Amino acid sequence: MSHRTETDVSRRTYLKLTGGASAVGLSGVAGCLGDGGSGTTITPGTAPGFPPFEMQQDGELVGFDIDLLEAVVEETEYEIGEWATFEFSSLIPALTQNEEIDVIAAAMTINDERRETIAFSDPYWESDQAILVRDGGDFQPSGWEDFEGVSVGAQSGTTGADQVQSNLVEPGVIAEDDASTYGSYVLAVEDLENGNIDAVVVDNPVAETFAANRDVTVAFVEETGERFGFGLRQGESELQSALNDGLATVQEDGTYEEITNTWFGQE
Repeated sequence: MSHRTETDVSRRTYLKLTGGASAVGLSGVAGCLGDGGSGTTITPGTAPGFPPFEMQQDGELVGFDIDLLEAVVEETEYEIGEWATFEFSSLIPALTQNEEIDVIAAAMTINDERRETIAFSDPYWESDQAILVRDGGDFQPSGWEDFEGVSVGAQSGTTGADQVQSNLVEPGVIAEDDASTYGSYVLAVEDLENGNIDAVVVDNPVAETFAANRDVTVAFVEETGERFGFGLRQGESELQSALNDGLATVQEDGTYEEITNTWFGQE
């Protein structure tokens, strides 16, 4: 599966990112599949503020995940409904507890903890974690050991936040009070630029996007080998198979590459 984990963002693409989705609200209708997947319309959910995967532009939801899921569903017998937006940490409850959505398309890392409550499609992207700092600032770390006495931010519920806990808080490199979480990475980067925190831990493609357009830079990359997948309720094997087949089709016919080039630039 071809993909890029760094970005070359054009001015046109950057204009799509400036909306940022600093306020995330719920839209759309309840999921239509219900138990057993008998319906044909699926309600997708995402968490804007994660460029270039998902963000708001003049009130419109755009991004790599948006285009990819819509292309994948178009290759199936399902139809895609109106998108619903949440903070990232609310996506799994919206899928499993309230059934407000049927599929999560939000650059969500496939891991064992999440597999305890949801199922995933086949992976569609690979990524590592990156550390963002202020461009030209005094704090320019080369590893986790350099973080003593600084404050770090990440989006709540993400693997970036997990990295902060496992590499900094739990070993005692920084205090718990120096680890901040945010509703979106747009807010975290704004706090970084304003000097309220010293670093942000975020997936590398998103870090590269921010670094290309904001006063921040990537200090180093932590190789985590994460894979993103579409999330869905456990037991919905028909939908899972349909998404996997649709994903394979768009990867084979060039649609995946076209969407990748749109949001990440050509090789």
